[in-house]
Amino acid sequence: MAADCEAWLNANPVEAQDLSDSFVSGEEDNGGSLLSNKNINNEINGNWLSSSSNSIHEARLKAKAKRRLRKNSSRDSGRGDSLSDNGDAVRGTAVAPTSPKSKLLDRKSRLGKGRGLPKKGGAGGKGVWGRSGEVYGPEEVDEKDPNYDEAQENCVYETVAPPLEEKDFEKTVSPIVQEYFEHGDTNEVAELLAELNLGPMRSEVPSLAVSLALEAKASHRELTSRLLADLCGSVLSRSDMESSFDKLLRELPDLVLDTPGAPQLVGQFIARAVSDQILSKSYIESYKGRVGCQYTRAALDRAAVLLKMTMGGLRIDNQWGAGGGQRPVMQLVKEMNLLLKEYILSGDIKEAERCLRDLEVPHFHHEFVYEAIVMVLESKGDKTFKMVLQLLKALSASSSITVDQMRRGYERVYMDIAEINIDVPRAYFILEQFVDQSFNTGVIDVKIRDLCPCRGRKRFVSEGDGGVVKLESY
Repeated sequence: MAADCEAWLNANPVEAQDLSDSFVSGEEDNGGSLLSNKNINNEINGNWLSSSSNSIHEARLKAKAKRRLRKNSSRDSGRGDSLSDNGDAVRGTAVAPTSPKSKLLDRKSRLGKGRGLPKKGGAGGKGVWGRSGEVYGPEEVDEKDPNYDEAQENCVYETVAPPLEEKDFEKTVSPIVQEYFEHGDTNEVAELLAELNLGPMRSEVPSLAVSLALEAKASHRELTSRLLADLCGSVLSRSDMESSFDKLLRELPDLVLDTPGAPQLVGQFIARAVSDQILSKSYIESYKGRVGCQYTRAALDRAAVLLKMTMGGLRIDNQWGAGGGQRPVMQLVKEMNLLLKEYILSGDIKEAERCLRDLEVPHFHHEFVYEAIVMVLESKGDKTFKMVLQLLKALSASSSITVDQMRRGYERVYMDIAEINIDVPRAYFILEQFVDQSFNTGVIDVKIRDLCPCRGRKRFVSEGDGGVVKLESY
């Protein structure tokens, strides 16, 4: 349309006098020929137009053509044709047309196609990462790149962890061992150690685990022996184990300061390691004749004695004992019965308390209370009655047995008293006396005392007693 208007304007030039709004002068009135020619020019498509309407029509055409040319010139950034102030076309103007801010920031298509959405779905343009969820394929290497290297195509990139330094070894591995004492999963420890680049500090793992176990419980030492057996071969080698135990023997004078029984405990670890085939059988014999420290000699002697006992038939695979949560219930019940029988013979309350604490089953102390009361019901005489009452009083005062565990133990006896009474006819009577004495000494409270069952049968006396009702239970 703009090209048609421009061609029409070039074919029909309009002089300045056509655009003037002044009246016709006298000279023009006298020239009839000029007026007739002008009237002929004012006839368009068979319609006669006045001079003023003709000028307005041509001015509108010029303004419309000028607007279209300005719009086309703004698209090619100043290159092309434009119009000057008087309407003349100017070629090759370098001045960039101004456009509103909204036009600069608008990324919609101006071609008149589509629904007015952003180009390429919002993934196009400079500095754009692409649409969300787009997966890029492997980038091809450009052989014409100045930085191209032939060996670059065969490179394999891996994540390499730096070797663990000595100053960071203890604070990195100690939490792993301490957490293992809680869950007891050797596979998790092996995975965590495999992720670390131990490097030359690999042989320090067994010595650190044993040193932590020396200050822990017997069940933790058993877990440490199992851990060393599972790590040998997969994470640690036999040479790492031997060098680690060599370090333990050298550090025994320092370990004795914190753990007086360290030589005997280290000797048990060595014997257990030889039994589990972590250490060679000639490990102890290699130290003969070249040991000057008394603590090292004591540890090696302890290990040698245990290995000789193993040859005689004694099993050493469970020398530390298992933790309370890992033992079978029948074994715990048996050990508690042995503990009570030993206490009845010796009368040592502190030793009985220590043995109960070493079982490491605070959640199972109600079984100890149950077995103690049943022993009182089945005993003959007052000796067992008084000794068990003193033991329960001492354990309750020291909080070795909690109030909840004590209550559960008494309630279990209340529930089984009917079956116990079949074997022990006087069970109800002895239980009532024991419960009253327990309440008087402060072992139980009034609620537990009131729950004590009594024999429900009331015996009516025969006619020889005059019909008097006896309220005794027997």
